[in-house]
Amino acid sequence: MDDKTKTDKMLSRKEGGVGYVIFNNPERHNAVSLEMWAATTEILEGFRDDADVRVVVITGAGGKSFVSGADISKFESERSSMEAVKHYNAVVGKANQTVYEFSKPTIAMIKGYCIGGGLGLALCCDMRIASDNSKFGVPAAKLGLGYSYPGLKRLVDVVGPAFAKEIFFTGRQFDAGEARDMGLINRVVPVDDLESFVRNYADIIAANAPLTLKSVKFIVGEAVKDESQRNLAHATELVENCFTSQDYIEGRRAFMEKRKPMFTGR
Repeated sequence: MDDKTKTDKMLSRKEGGVGYVIFNNPERHNAVSLEMWAATTEILEGFRDDADVRVVVITGAGGKSFVSGADISKFESERSSMEAVKHYNAVVGKANQTVYEFSKPTIAMIKGYCIGGGLGLALCCDMRIASDNSKFGVPAAKLGLGYSYPGLKRLVDVVGPAFAKEIFFTGRQFDAGEARDMGLINRVVPVDDLESFVRNYADIIAANAPLTLKSVKFIVGEAVKDESQRNLAHATELVENCFTSQDYIEGRRAFMEKRKPMFTGR
């Protein structure tokens, strides 16, 4: 069953160890309003505290779009003054940061349009798996929008400075093959196979040792920071937690006994 938040434009559900965050505004290609960004944070905080959820998949409803960016029809009510812009940016920034800093693995399952703020959201996920009919782009330069440092930094971390400039300077849409060539997405899958492929990937990840995944996610996140900002002490602590865990014992025993390990995250 889908669980509704305070807005019916955002849905969530759990399937086994996988939690789903679903942008549910298909009549506008899943364009995102302020209340939808706020609900995204709310859903993720619930999944963060749910030990049964090992992986989170973020996707869009309707089959035509992942997320097509901000709902421009709401710009007059949500972003018409500098004060409103600051409030809007704070809510969007919190949602993106919540995804980016989420301690469990995240997958953006992309079908169709992944544009503007949608691409920014996808870049906050650990992996991006897209259908072969997907389209990517950031039309900020066509709208006169400024783009903040955190969002651009995440793009540069994934594709490098030259492709980041190309994406913004042209403002054009790139197909899935071009996005894969840039390193923007991890995998391109036939559109009819996307959901089963992502579900299988999520199940594989969910079956692995949570403490190992948590340590790797944190350490990779530290690696892309400036050296002066890296928390290497916590990185070391997370690695040590793996070696002192029950899961490490379980992993060794399962290997010797030629069976699948049953990890608990402890």
